[in-house]
Amino acid sequence: MHYSILLHYPEHDASTLGEEAIQAGQAAFSAYTRALQDAGVLVTAEVLRHSSATTTIRKVGGELVVQDGPFADTKEQLGGTIVIDVDDLDAAIDWASQAPPIDWGVIEIRPGATYTVNGAWAPNG
Repeated sequence: MHYSILLHYPEHDASTLGEEAIQAGQAAFSAYTRALQDAGVLVTAEVLRHSSATTTIRKVGGELVVQDGPFADTKEQLGGTIVIDVDDLDAAIDWASQAPPIDWGVIEIRPGATYTVNGAWAPNG
């Protein structure tokens, strides 16, 4: 069963965090993804760029509207995603609780409905 671990946390830039905090965060994420990989549950992982690099699109009255920045105006932004393949929600909770942002943000766990295999959609679970 695929579960997406969505990492939400306040955004900081390098100047406010400092080099030591950046290096500690990078080391924590590296150790976490290495543990997921070693356990054979990691499907993919991605840390996202700052939300200021976001482009949001939608259709309004049949016309495409392109907006700079995120649609949601919150202090916490989606900062990364990790997809794991585990047996059940309990296992997903266990892995998500080990993600570094648990100490400074919110982690959402969402089961996938379908996913692609060689370009074809397959049911999850």
